[in-house]
Amino acid sequence: MLTRPDVAIVGAGPVGLAIAWRCASRGLRVTVHDPAPGSGASHVAAGMLSPVAEAYFGEHELTGLLAESAARWPRFAADLAEAAGVDVGYRADGTLVVGLTADDLAEARRLWSYQQGLGLPITPLRPSELRDREPALAPRVRGGAVAPGDHQVDPRRLVAALRVAAERAGAVLRPARVGALSEVDARVTVVAAGCGAAALTGLPVRPVKGQVLRLRAPGRGAPDFRHVIRGYADGESIYLVPRDSGEVVVGATVEERADTEVTAGAVLRLLRAAVDLVPELAEYELVEATAGLRPGTPDNAPVIGPLPGRPGVLVATGHHRHGIVLTPVTADLVTELIVTGEPDPLLAPFTPDRFGKEPRWN
Repeated sequence: MLTRPDVAIVGAGPVGLAIAWRCASRGLRVTVHDPAPGSGASHVAAGMLSPVAEAYFGEHELTGLLAESAARWPRFAADLAEAAGVDVGYRADGTLVVGLTADDLAEARRLWSYQQGLGLPITPLRPSELRDREPALAPRVRGGAVAPGDHQVDPRRLVAALRVAAERAGAVLRPARVGALSEVDARVTVVAAGCGAAALTGLPVRPVKGQVLRLRAPGRGAPDFRHVIRGYADGESIYLVPRDSGEVVVGATVEERADTEVTAGAVLRLLRAAVDLVPELAEYELVEATAGLRPGTPDNAPVIGPLPGRPGVLVATGHHRHGIVLTPVTADLVTELIVTGEPDPLLAPFTPDRFGKEPRWN
């Protein structure tokens, strides 16, 4: 006779698998339901851990959660590497934020001023100081800043490691799609299904399309720059994420669309902006162009906590562009809520009931 699990998790992206690992490590019986683990937004994500560079106007509470989760990442990465025996590509080289033109630099400075006003660690640099740090930057770059605490991880390695760690801790993965919550039988069900959470919970989670490119350095050596580079190039927002493997992730568009087609126009814009900032990228091999769907919410913040009107159901979704950086704190908060029944005060701004009415569900 099969034993009813303590926790059933719908969705095997980084958030779902991290919750599974943490819960199973606490001695709970855990099942994870997903027909294709790791095939969602995380497969396309660049893996930037950027609480500073991602701090935007009017998102004070979200910025606080990003900073809290980023602070947990070094220990999380170390614990995961030990549990799974897999390197997740965690790198702490920092991030450079740059502006190509005078207008680009003015826009960047407006945001840096806001971030510094919050007490976040970002320091403006002169063009010469930028190129001392990264000689590969184009001479045209007008200026920039360094955010030393904004790091990176490889999301594809992360998912692989989390799956190994969760299964070693005793979690069971079931390769099945869940069409309705009534199909799941467990003491607690956690919906961590990304954009799929909308149909399961009735919450206002929408798809936000992002197109991303992957380049490879000539000779399969490491790229000639170490920092994550985020910038503005003739009004185009761009990021460049170098990997030790020789890969450079270039992204990303933000489109209010639900398709996953890669378009020529998006590829052109991304490549033009990337080469404008780092000219040597014109000689790199284009190895992949993909599109994914981020789970967005009306206020751009995640939805974490009990689903109103549905006892025993928790949600952990709506992370939009922050799913990777928020993985540790989301897993910790949800696991503690399951184990103790007491919500951490950090959850208060992000619970599903903030949308003002009970959602509809299947």
